[in-house]
Amino acid sequence: MRRTPPRRIWLTGAASGIGAALAEELLKSGAHLALSARAVAPLQALSMRFPGQVLLVPGDLTNSQQVREISERISEAWGSLDSLILNAGTCEYVDARQHDSSIIEHVVRTNLLASSYCIEASLPLLRAGNKPHLVGIASSVTWLQLPQTADNGACNTGLRSLFESLRIDLAPQGIDVTVLSPGFIDTPFIDENDLPMPQNWPLDKAARHVLEEIRSRPPKIAFAALSMAGFWPLPK
Repeated sequence: MRRTPPRRIWLTGAASGIGAALAEELLKSGAHLALSARAVAPLQALSMRFPGQVLLVPGDLTNSQQVREISERISEAWGSLDSLILNAGTCEYVDARQHDSSIIEHVVRTNLLASSYCIEASLPLLRAGNKPHLVGIASSVTWLQLPQTADNGACNTGLRSLFESLRIDLAPQGIDVTVLSPGFIDTPFIDENDLPMPQNWPLDKAARHVLEEIRSRPPKIAFAALSMAGFWPLPK
């Protein structure tokens, strides 16, 4: 009986938060992962726990040259890529009374440009992969504007447009694209603000939900609808 080879997946932002939780669940399922993040120690820990399943490709994804080098390492090790999960990014909460354009520049570079670099570098590998799938994360703040999220919302709206347009463009090449919009998840980003966070998902539950949903490769995945009542009264 012919054995189905494990899927080979490049996961960015894998050192903490939902990225680390996704890595854990994927590795438990038998997938082989190329893991990227700036912090190397958490990736090494996963590599030791799951020997033979992890390709360490740390780096600064806002640096296009480093991204190209990562894709070259993946190509040398695997020759192709079955899935790309773009999870890496940052989140900044800014009071409009202290608006600083350098913050949105940082958010755009870390989230939007880095994703674009990764897509450009991975497309040749995905075209050579088995039933290739691109999964991009665009926060739910694109649908529900909250205080102090102007920069995040603007950047994530750009990400959503990027992924949804690519879905159309890449379909003839056999590459599926899914836009993932998580709700509020227990991550360090959540701890950094004092906004109300209704329906906050535990990390492990969120990761399992994501992996269950992406099996069918839907165009969009959104977590359970937010309860608007949970936002009132808003902080002044």
